[in-house]
Order: sequence, then structure tokens, then C-alpha cells
Amino acid sequence: MVRIVIFARLGHPQSTRRAKIHREMSRLCSSRFERAARQLGWMRIAGIDEAGRGALFGPVVAAAVILNPKRRIVGLDDSKKLSAERRAELAARIKEHSLAWAVAEIDAQRIDAWNIYQASRQAMSAALKQLAIPPDYLLIDAMQLDVLIEQKSLIRGDARSVSIAAASILAKTHRDTCMEKWDAIYPQYGLARHKGYGTPDHLEALRQHGPTPLHRHSFAPVRESACWAAGATQTSLPIF
Repeated sequence: MVRIVIFARLGHPQSTRRAKIHREMSRLCSSRFERAARQLGWMRIAGIDEAGRGALFGPVVAAAVILNPKRRIVGLDDSKKLSAERRAELAARIKEHSLAWAVAEIDAQRIDAWNIYQASRQAMSAALKQLAIPPDYLLIDAMQLDVLIEQKSLIRGDARSVSIAAASILAKTHRDTCMEKWDAIYPQYGLARHKGYGTPDHLEALRQHGPTPLHRHSFAPVRESACWAAGATQTSLPIF
């Protein structure tokens, strides 16, 4: 009797482990995209990102940063992963050590007029134009800009590219500072706590007080709160 044995081909444990490490490393924030661009001849590489795209209040803020490859900044990562204290420390280092940086805002009225996607692109383009040194290559977080500069769009770029991470930190710290200042004008909304995002306490404040002129009235929760506030005001009027 002849016995036929079929062997399943299994990956070598070492190669499987190396592949897993490679996948994990590819998700880490590093300078690999910047190095690849320099190998192709690009020297002035700008990272671009925005903050506040999903907020209900205030501007969307974008930043552009050209890091100095000779002045490494340790700890750059997606701003959302960092504490406020760590973001502030890194923002100071970015401003001190980078070759160029700029921040731009698009206010709530223009967000309502254009939509948030176009407003984010406009904020990024404005930050790019304000750079003291013109870049020759762009690394952008999940966006394409209508500029005649070689560019690469990276999904989750702020967690993968140090240049985009630096831009995300500057945009986030700038916008958070704006929210803290507006909190003094509109204390009933708690802007210093939630930075204008749609948290339960922010939504409750909108229901109670209605939106301010700096809320994004094209966003559904704000629009609905305006209608609710108008209805409540009408029903509360005295009848003669």
C-alpha cells in the first residue's frame, strides 16, 4: 500500500517574525518618507496637516513645517496621541529648530460657505504660501493640493511622517490656544475643555443657549440646535 502524504508549506518562523516587525515599523512615525524624497533629489520637504476639521466651533487650522534634517526632534508623533504638555514642548522645539514653519486659519463663516473639505484645503494652501522658504516637495495628511509642487498624500500621515506630525502639533496647539481665548468670551460652552468638538456637554450647551456666530452653522448638530433654540424662544413668548 502506498501512503500519500501532503505537506502544507508553512512560512519560516524567522521570516514570519521579520514580516510582522516590518508591518509594525511601517506604522510608526519616522523620517522614512523624508529620506526617500531626498534620495530622489528633493531637499526642502514640507509636512502639512490640519486641526479642527470635525469641530463644531471655530476655525480649521493648518500648519506647514520644513524640518531641519540636521536638527532631529525626538518624540514627534500624531498630535492626538500626545498630552497637551508634551505637544507644547514639541511645538516650541519645532519652531526653534525647523527651517521654516507657518500656520493659517479658515474661519467658521468660510467653512459654512465652502464646506469643511475645501476649507481644510484652503487652510493648508495658505500655510504653504506663508513659509519663509519655498518647499520643493510636500508630504500631506490625506489630501492633495492644487499647487505645482511634487507631493505625496499619506493616509494617517501624522502618525507615519515626522514632517506631517510636526505640522499636526503646530496646528493643534495653535487651535487649542484659540479655543482657550474664546472660552473667556463664551464661558457657557466649555470651549477650553472640549476645544469646540461635539462632546455631550457642548451639545447640551448648544441646546440651552443656541449657537454663537463662531459656531459652524452648516454642521448638523449646530443647525439643529439653532432650530431648537428658535422654537423654544417662540413658545416661551407671552401670549396677549
